[in-house]
Amino acid sequence: DEGYEDFARRWNPILDVFDAEGVRFAHEVHPSEIAYDYWTSERTLEAIGRRPAFGFNWDPSHMIWQGVDPVGFITDFADRIYHVDCKDTRVRPPYGRAGILGSHLPWGDPRRRWDFVSVGHGDMPWEDAFRALAAIGYDGPVSVEWEDAGMDRLHGAAEAVGRIRAALWPLPKAAFDSAFSNQ
Repeated sequence: DEGYEDFARRWNPILDVFDAEGVRFAHEVHPSEIAYDYWTSERTLEAIGRRPAFGFNWDPSHMIWQGVDPVGFITDFADRIYHVDCKDTRVRPPYGRAGILGSHLPWGDPRRRWDFVSVGHGDMPWEDAFRALAAIGYDGPVSVEWEDAGMDRLHGAAEAVGRIRAALWPLPKAAFDSAFSNQ
């Protein structure tokens, strides 16, 4: 409780300036941060009175290995997704030696329980995510974050951009508009 009170005490003056300047801050939901999963994200927003200047950088890679539903996060925090950061994660089946926290093994070590991988090479359901982003009306920035110890970055980054662009297909405007015209 004291940690969230301290967060609010420190951040509300910053958010006052953001409000005055028309700035929105996109916090990456990430272990070691004030908001690192669904419930801590809720608690963080509550601590600052759900101020519109504070939202989220949606990066599913940390959610995947924690067991948090990244697509559900999009719909649950629809008004708070201010940036989309595409990075994938592959979780390996448990084998009784490596814990979910990484075991202090280097990236790419096959003994790890999970690793960051290039977009489309992990467990993230990208099509579901981009459909959810379209459903909430997200039209902000989309970036690719590169952290794959097992693939050359020039090859993998270009491939990742291609996969993301392929998921950004046009919506069926007429059908979409008519589906919601009676509401």
